[in-house]
Amino acid sequence: MTRFRATTMAFAAAAALALTAAPAQAAPGDVTTTCASTATPAGYVDVSWGYSASCGTQNFDPNIKQIKQLTGLPIGTVVQACGSTYYPVGWVQTASYYSSSCVAFPNSGFNNNAWTLKRVS
Repeated sequence: MTRFRATTMAFAAAAALALTAAPAQAAPGDVTTTCASTATPAGYVDVSWGYSASCGTQNFDPNIKQIKQLTGLPIGTVVQACGSTYYPVGWVQTASYYSSSCVAFPNSGFNNNAWTLKRVS
């Protein structure tokens, strides 16, 4: 039982570390999952929110997010992003809307929480 517990704890620690580590050498357009407590790096936008026990909360509030690397995408590229982070310079918002995958805060209602973004420079 002790070996099982130690293995489980090691796996949980590794999973938590993997979710909280900053993306390393992501290619343009790559999507990475991280704990919500980790700041979204420059050049990335949030694209989805969810829940995972590996990020350490006991309730089911959103505590993980998927982030997408925008740096390096060609001019004219269009992406869908959550409004929970600022978009990088060179991108403009062309639309805003409600998305159930972008609910970052419990009881936030059905207000616009997502954007369509286009790279212009």
